[in-house]
Amino acid sequence: MEKNIISHNYKLSAVERRAGNGHNSFLIFLTGLSGSGKSTIANILEEKLHANKIKTYVLDGDNMRKGINSDLSFSPDDRSENIRRIGEISKLFIDAGIVVLAAFVAPYEEDRNRIKQTVSAENYVEVFVNTSLEVCEERDVKGLYAKARKGEISNMTGISAPYESPKSPDVEVTEENSIEESVEIIYSKIRNQLRLKK
Repeated sequence: MEKNIISHNYKLSAVERRAGNGHNSFLIFLTGLSGSGKSTIANILEEKLHANKIKTYVLDGDNMRKGINSDLSFSPDDRSENIRRIGEISKLFIDAGIVVLAAFVAPYEEDRNRIKQTVSAENYVEVFVNTSLEVCEERDVKGLYAKARKGEISNMTGISAPYESPKSPDVEVTEENSIEESVEIIYSKIRNQLRLKK
């Protein structure tokens, strides 16, 4: 079947789409435990970028699992497939000239590296939202940790499933940073990357 699939080369390139938007496009990938603050940071960062005329889109774990990834469970294999699909979707958005903000637990280093390869290293900014399990459990905004402790949820990252912390993230923010501080730390890292190469 694959031998019958031929890529079509369109006349408009990513370079031209970026020029039309007036900024570079890439993936900002936020990883961390459930309740670490990934989605909140992504949303506020998007607002800041939007205010600066940057075209953006946020991909969030829960939203993706309600739609395109609704057929996947939380088994290790399905978690990897979940992240693989996110990488491919992000690649399309980058090609469209858009800055993608993706907020996912993405517990496995191998899967995060695969996304980096998919979108290419120069289009990948990894942000480790390094919030301790204790603080995430205290927040328990979705009630998932309480259910996991009762045995009502299996494969819960941090409880019954592992989380492999990034070894060398591009940016790291912690529970010591406020949401606003975290956004500014990330923004200062990507500010130059937003500019088009001359």
